[in-house]
Amino acid sequence: MADIELDDRIVHTFEDLAADAGLSVPEYLARLAEEKKRERALGVGAAAFRRVTTEAAAAFDAEFGGPTSTSRAA
Repeated sequence: MADIELDDRIVHTFEDLAADAGLSVPEYLARLAEEKKRERALGVGAAAFRRVTTEAAAAFDAEFGGPTSTSRAA
């Protein structure tokens, strides 16, 4: 992966971002990679949460009756 060639603008952008964070470029990229991993995991968790809560709400509505369209508008 060390053989990747980047446009000079991209290199300078990463250098500036790393300097602003008080890090070297490799340190900054490592931190960025960890942040992106956390974002991805959060997205997976949020999707699972939405799926489970939607399924639970649907089961509750099926068992006990869901709100009517007029009660939702209130």
